[in-house]
Amino acid sequence: MAASPLKVCIVGSGNWGSAVAKIIGNNVKNLQKFASTVKMWVFEETVNGRKLTDIINSDHENVKYLPGHKLPENVVAVSNLNEAVQDADLLVFVIPHQFIHRICDVFDGLYFPKFLTSLQGIDEGPEGLKLISDIIREKMGIDISVLMGANIANEVAAEKFCETTIGSKVMENGLLFKELLQTPNFRITVVDDADTVELCGALKNIVAVGAGFCDGLRSGDNTKAAVIRLGLMEMISFAKIFCKGQVSTATFLESCGVADLITTCYGGRNRKVAEAFAKTGKTIEELEKEMLNGQKLQGPQTSAEVYRILKQKGLIEKFPLFTAVYQICYEGRPVQEMLSCLQSHPEHI
Repeated sequence: MAASPLKVCIVGSGNWGSAVAKIIGNNVKNLQKFASTVKMWVFEETVNGRKLTDIINSDHENVKYLPGHKLPENVVAVSNLNEAVQDADLLVFVIPHQFIHRICDVFDGLYFPKFLTSLQGIDEGPEGLKLISDIIREKMGIDISVLMGANIANEVAAEKFCETTIGSKVMENGLLFKELLQTPNFRITVVDDADTVELCGALKNIVAVGAGFCDGLRSGDNTKAAVIRLGLMEMISFAKIFCKGQVSTATFLESCGVADLITTCYGGRNRKVAEAFAKTGKTIEELEKEMLNGQKLQGPQTSAEVYRILKQKGLIEKFPLFTAVYQICYEGRPVQEMLSCLQSHPEHI
């Protein structure tokens, strides 16, 4: 007897979550392994007097977070989280990492066989670094695959070619998610170095903030290239110190590493807001509200989490770029200190 089709639920419906929903909704129509209806949990909001779930289910477009891109009709928006995840075999997590504890509490006592997260962030634990997948794993006792890559959501939704990386300690699970998500224009590599893949997705946002500061200072492309290179070096060093398992330098050459770092430093929201921060003198919080249409900024908060971890371990001086981003964002240091940190970086000594 044939196995029942696997039911997929997407938890999150922001810019990236909606782009992922478009891919999955289209793919499952042609893959008998997966159920044809895809549920997407939506944090209910009112947009122009209508519920966002009603707009998505009738107009098949997330007009707030991914306007201009139609979603497949088999993607069904659900505002009740318990209802959305009920009987799901595959869960795809695409929410801001700040909400992970609250969401996992809702799942207490539930079991999901396969779990993919695309959350970009880290947490602080008693031993230093705690990955978002660690939090989910501890609360739910299941294997977690992670997806990270050079994937600006609007370009993915427009079906422009890109690559991405899935990290999975259980290769069978990673390959299943690859089957669910891969298209001719969304090419996926699966690696078993899952912690490094996940860490790349978090740390590159800090580097992108530094790149945005340099753009705001009109420092030029050479300086920005130095930010990217030195930022990558700090990412590799951080991973080698704090990841529990083996760290493969080759993983940094995948889409989740240097490719995502480049695209985020040129095209992402962290760069954009950091540039405005350098030019206007407004706070990160003010700019987030003005510029991001309800979306959350990951880079500054991740820099704060990294700073606390580095301070706990007495390693601040070894990571001057990460430290400078935090101090400029939260301690009132002048943006020009971004350039000073590059000039005196230990890589040059």
